[in-house]
Amino acid sequence: MTTQTRANASAAVIEVNERDFQAQVIERSKTTPVVVDFWAPWCGPCRTLGPTLERLAGEAKGAWVLAKINVDNNQQLSQTFGVQGIPAVKAFRDGNVVEEFAGAIPESQVRAWLKRVLPAASDGLVAAAAAMEQHDPSEAAARYRLALGDDPNNTVALFSLGRLLVSQGHPEGVEALSQVPSSAPQYARARAWLTLADFFEQAGKPSGWLNQLGSEPQDDAESRFRTAAQMAREGRYADAINQLLTIIERDRAFRNDAARKTLLALFEALGDARLVAKGRRRLASALF
Repeated sequence: MTTQTRANASAAVIEVNERDFQAQVIERSKTTPVVVDFWAPWCGPCRTLGPTLERLAGEAKGAWVLAKINVDNNQQLSQTFGVQGIPAVKAFRDGNVVEEFAGAIPESQVRAWLKRVLPAASDGLVAAAAAMEQHDPSEAAARYRLALGDDPNNTVALFSLGRLLVSQGHPEGVEALSQVPSSAPQYARARAWLTLADFFEQAGKPSGWLNQLGSEPQDDAESRFRTAAQMAREGRYADAINQLLTIIERDRAFRNDAARKTLLALFEALGDARLVAKGRRRLASALF
C-alpha cells in the first residue's frame, strides 16, 4: 500500500460507537454511502476482510466511507441491526440499509457488491432530468434516455421517462411504463400512470369552455371528465381531483364508476402529495 493510499484509507475509515452512530452513519449516509463493518478483535475472518474493506475505501477517495463497529463494545447496535455472526457488512444510503453480506468473501465479490451500493453515473443524469422537467421537458426526457442508455436497469429513469411522456400524450410513455418490473419500487405508480394514460386517451380534448376565462363549466359528467383529463395532463392536479370528486358525488355510475377508478389511479400516481390526503378524505365522505 502506497503512502497516498494509506492516507486515503485513513480518511475514509472511521470508528463508530453507539453514541455517534446516528450522526456518523445515518445522517452521513444521506450525502455519502456508508459501509458498516461489524467486527471484533478476536474474529479471524474479520481480520481477513477488514484490511480489504479499508484498502478499497482508500481507493474510493471519498466515494464512500467505511465505519468500523466493534460488536463487543456496541452490543445494542448489533441487536438493532440483527447481527448474528461476524463479520457482518451493511451499506447505508439515505439513512437506510440498502445492501448487506456476512462472512469474509473474496475481494472480487466485495467489489461487485460495492457496485450495487454506490450511486451509478446514471443517477446524476436522473437527478438533472428531474430538475428540468418543469421548464424543459424535452431535455428532461433526453436525459432520462441517456440514463437508461448508461444503465438499462435504472427503474427510476424508466418510470420517470414514462410518466413524463404520458403527461405529454406520447405513446412511447406507455411502452416505458409497461417495462417497469413488478419487483421495482416504482411498479405500483407505473401501473397507476398507465391507467391515467388510458384516461387521457378516452377523454380526448376538453370542451371549449375550458379556455374561456370567467365562464362556468358545463354541469355534466362527460364534460367534467374530459376537463379533468386536460387539467391532470397540464399538472393541475388539485383541479382535476376536484372535477372527478364532483362526478362521484353527483353520478357514481358514470362510465361504470370510471371517475372513482381514475381518481384512485391519480392518487397512487401522485404519491404522498398533500392534496392527495385531502382528496382521499373527500372521497371517503362521498362514498360513505
